[in-house]
Amino acid sequence: MFTTAHIIIRLISAFILGGLIGLEREIHGRAAGLRTHILVCLGSALLMLTSMHIFYLYRDVTTIDPGRIAAGVITGIGFLGAGTILRFKASVRGLTTAASLWAVAGIGLAVGSGFYLGAYATSALVLFVLFFLTKLERVLVRKDWYRVLAVETKGGAQQLQDIRSALSDYKAEIRDFEIKKKPDSDNVIMELNLKLITARQDDQILTDIMRIRGVEKAGWQEL
Repeated sequence: MFTTAHIIIRLISAFILGGLIGLEREIHGRAAGLRTHILVCLGSALLMLTSMHIFYLYRDVTTIDPGRIAAGVITGIGFLGAGTILRFKASVRGLTTAASLWAVAGIGLAVGSGFYLGAYATSALVLFVLFFLTKLERVLVRKDWYRVLAVETKGGAQQLQDIRSALSDYKAEIRDFEIKKKPDSDNVIMELNLKLITARQDDQILTDIMRIRGVEKAGWQEL
């Protein structure tokens, strides 16, 4: 069965692989970052080790299934991954982080079972996807960008038409919007969910919006 060295090596491997993937998510400011990915990978590896240990202890019992705990890990990680997915009206964020958590759980299970080749190869591919595939996508695939523009104005309908006109110059599409009254003021705040053709339009759009009569403030909000 396992020696102390086997257990320590597998747990340290899970720590390192989960940490590398989590570091990338942490750099990009995601909710599930370094610590979360390390804990998921470590926990998955430990549960796999525990599953194999139980199977060894009760190896004479034919009904013991060593894969049952592993299956529970994959199911349970779905709830954690769902917590990283955020929806703001028509936009969704966190899918990549949820997928990375799911992948890290699989890597942890592989390490825990001693399947090092699969674990290290998968980790390398996951890191390639997270670090480099986004840049490759921007070169090969036309990608829309989604931002939320918050505008404080003294008016309402007329300013909205002027804003629509200004945005049309940048081929920006208003997917939906919300208008609400600012507390203790006659001003209104418009929140417009936009689809842009490039992320490089931000400053120019704000400059043009601020030139519209009645607009007092304008800025971008995080999705």
